[in-house]
Amino acid sequence: MKIFKQIIIILFLISFSTNINANSRPGSFADLAEKLMPSVVNISTTQTVRTTKNQFPFQFPPGSPFEDMFKEFQQPTERKASSLGSGFIIRKEGIVVTNNHVIANAEDIIVKIGDKEYKADVLGSDPYADVAVLKIKDSKTIFETVKFGDSDKARVGDWVVAIGNPFGLGGTVTSGIISARNRDINLTRYDDFIQTDASINQGNSGGPLFNLNGEVIGINTAIIAPGQAGSIGIGFAIPANAASNIIDQLIKYGETRRGWLGVRIQEVTKEIAEVENLKKPSGALVASVGEKSPADKAGIKAGDIILEFDGKKIETMRNLPRVVASTEVGKSVALKIWRNKKLVTKRLTLGRLESSDEFKEKKTELPKKTKELDIDTLKVTVRNLNSDDIKSRNLDKGLKGAVIVEISKRSPIVGLLSVNDIIIEIQKKPIQKIDNLDNLIKKVKNQGQPLYLTIINNNNQRRYLGVKLK
Repeated sequence: MKIFKQIIIILFLISFSTNINANSRPGSFADLAEKLMPSVVNISTTQTVRTTKNQFPFQFPPGSPFEDMFKEFQQPTERKASSLGSGFIIRKEGIVVTNNHVIANAEDIIVKIGDKEYKADVLGSDPYADVAVLKIKDSKTIFETVKFGDSDKARVGDWVVAIGNPFGLGGTVTSGIISARNRDINLTRYDDFIQTDASINQGNSGGPLFNLNGEVIGINTAIIAPGQAGSIGIGFAIPANAASNIIDQLIKYGETRRGWLGVRIQEVTKEIAEVENLKKPSGALVASVGEKSPADKAGIKAGDIILEFDGKKIETMRNLPRVVASTEVGKSVALKIWRNKKLVTKRLTLGRLESSDEFKEKKTELPKKTKELDIDTLKVTVRNLNSDDIKSRNLDKGLKGAVIVEISKRSPIVGLLSVNDIIIEIQKKPIQKIDNLDNLIKKVKNQGQPLYLTIINNNNQRRYLGVKLK
């Protein structure tokens, strides 16, 4: 009898568990799709591509003197190029959200809703987050809209629905789950994608990713498709919370207004955390500070590690740019930084990124060679930084250091540093000349410490690097 009761209890638990699983899986997405489809739009764009056509049945090789001689016989030609994408309506007067890459350089934009077509203008776009906002040219129609949900509440394993226009077929619905969060695929400056296995193909870009409440939790933006094979179940969407602030700014100002700190940062590795006496690798290491930037005015220095910004903990380097960018321009914020193995608090007034020179990358010429020295411990060849380097690369006049000339395949810094990078400090102690560099590095190795290098890379950005010497 006792065994019989135990069997009944087990069967009841199995049945109860099965019912929970059955109830958590939707029987159909039909009602949800029917409700949302009128708010999802197809976007087609056209632009003029200008090229030249050679009248001759042969092609001159590049650099041939005949190229210039026969240029007058080349005919300029124009052709219309088109592209397809998706979007969704967020305001009844016809405000549409899509990806920037869907409408970039477009001369004409057509928004199709069902069997109706409307012309649209760009209210504003942001290539750095790949978001754009359009306005349908129709003052009479009241359009059906969708709302943004809280993407921070979306969990791995949650059901999601993607609606878009793959391959120009018209409105198409696919479903799947959230596969991962906080994905960085090096696509935008502020990567923090939601990954999903809901099928996303060509033409889905700019379309919405919905939760089961019919709320937009992401903007479908990219897929991984080896050999352009189409969807293989790895798609990425911009989180709604990150996009909403940008969209509001584009509607209000026609441009973005991001917070600006004025620092270049890098990851805090295990080796760097060990040298700095941090309990674990966390925060963002300040590689350099922009002159007259908010950080410069607040006294933040290269080598500081930012652990907290405006009350938000900075767990990894990737967190800081997103937190700073989403903070209101002109706001007074407090920073907790790790300096000389102590916690220090700084306060500053945040600037505006778009008003800074940070987007302007400067290209420099390669310096002339001078006396070289082989550093056996690192298996690299270096030379002294000279006046020509300083002039051509626009560096500080009093700067001293060792310029990397060659890196052996067996070097511990392979893939970490490049030729023409400049080593300016070891263990935060300045390098005067290359003559005793090898001895200094050997000393660090004998003490059993990681080698802590301060370098200036090819783009003249200051960086810190921890290297474990074997």
